[in-house]
Parts: sequence; C-alpha cells; structure tokens
Amino acid sequence: MAKAKPSDRSSDPAAADDQQPDRLTERLSLDQPPRLPFAVVGVGASAGGLEAFGDFLKVMRPDSGMAFVFIQHLPPEHESIIPELLARHTKMPVQQVTDGMPVKPDHVYVMRPGFTLTLKDGRLRLGEPIGKRGPQRPVDDFFRSLAEEQHERAIAIVMSGMGSNGTAGAQVIKSVGGVCIAQDPESAKFPSMPRNLMQAGHADFVLRPDAMPDMLIRYSAHPYARGTQPIDVVLEHEQKVLTDIIRLIRTRLHRDFTGYRKPTLVRRVERRMG
Repeated sequence: MAKAKPSDRSSDPAAADDQQPDRLTERLSLDQPPRLPFAVVGVGASAGGLEAFGDFLKVMRPDSGMAFVFIQHLPPEHESIIPELLARHTKMPVQQVTDGMPVKPDHVYVMRPGFTLTLKDGRLRLGEPIGKRGPQRPVDDFFRSLAEEQHERAIAIVMSGMGSNGTAGAQVIKSVGGVCIAQDPESAKFPSMPRNLMQAGHADFVLRPDAMPDMLIRYSAHPYARGTQPIDVVLEHEQKVLTDIIRLIRTRLHRDFTGYRKPTLVRRVERRMG
C-alpha cells in the first residue's frame, strides 16, 4: 500500500509539530469551488466515541446524499473492528479507509488505526504512520483537509473524547463557511472534546448524536450548501445588493468591508442566511 508523503517541509518531526498550530489556523482561499458536489461530514472522537457513532448512525438516513468519515484516535497497534460494529447501525456501506479511496455519497468511511487521514482531490489519503511523529491530532488534520476541499460543504462533528482534538480544525472549517457541531456534553461519556469546541466559540450547534441527522439533512438541502449557482453568477445578479450591505455596515457599525474579496463576502452572507 502506497503511503502519502508528509506535507511538512521539514524532515524533523519535532519541527513539523511546531508548525502544526500555524498551519491549522492559516486562512484558506475561497476562490475554488468545493471539490465534491455533496457535503462531506467529518466525525471526530476518542474515548467513548464508538457509542456516540452508533447512536448517530441509527437515526441517519441511508439516502441523505452526504458522505461520512469517522476519525477516532486509536493506538497504532489497535486492531479496529469499528467498521463491523458500525455496519450494524446503518444500511450505508461501511469501509475502513485504504489510501486513495474515492469518497462517495451515502457511504461511511472509518479511519485506519495508526495513520493520519486527509482528504485530497476527492480521495482519502493515509499519511505517515503515527509512531513516526510526535503528539497526534488526527481529527484536526482531517478537518483542515476537509475545509480545503469542501468549503461550505464541509461539516465537522466533535463527539465524546478527552482533550481538545478537533477544535483547531473546526476553526478552519468555520473560516471557509462550513458548519461545526458539538455533541451535547451531557450525552458524552467524556465531554472534554465537545466542551473545548464550545468554549472556543466554534460550535454552531450543540446536539445529542440522535438529534444531529435532522439538522444535517436540512443544512445539506439548503441552497447555500448545494451551491446551485456559481459564485460569479451570484455576484453578477447581486452586486448592487452587496454594495448596499457593505455601505449599511460601514454607516451603522463603522466597519469597512469595501476592500474584501467579493466572493468571500457573498459566501459569508449566504452562510448567515442558511
């Protein structure tokens, strides 16, 4: 099985880890449309996550048109039976990720233990084995790549787990117009991960796992997430309205957005409408 090359320029693992926070908080370009024509949902967890995954899939429709990628932080030597366990709760195909696997709607993908996982050009990529690197943040890594690929069609869910893994990656997803959901801490066996997302101000919704599917279906059906019109067409039709909005904000709030990129502003306005 081919392994993807590490994306860090430095060959020193310690130096790569030092660069990680900057990479995760770096602003992304919104000039390119989402890579895939459907929403991709990244679901991150660690301790206690398996039960939450099952509660979510029991309610999730198998024909929603979305793809689901489950990332759980497991030891490299752990032999995962998660695909078999999750398959009991859904009619969707459940597969453990292999390098280069294409992402398809109405499919469930499960991270392979011991590897990092990213999304690139519509395919799931396995990175360098975890044992060769320092502190691991697999949920953050995947969320960052999801934001780069899918923009407003990127959805991040942070479920049960210890620590803050997922919060930095969720910040990137929000910066490109995606949506972030935290599991209600009262329903999580280990509430640290969703609670960190909430405390950072990145949680658009706080829901129990069995309440998340209804929200996801409504969001993915909204014109903002479906992207039925190219952004240049929207700009052509709504240029005067956008100018009026900018002028009103400048007058009322003394904030001038005149110099901002127009596609970015349009997407942000559409996101608020959604």
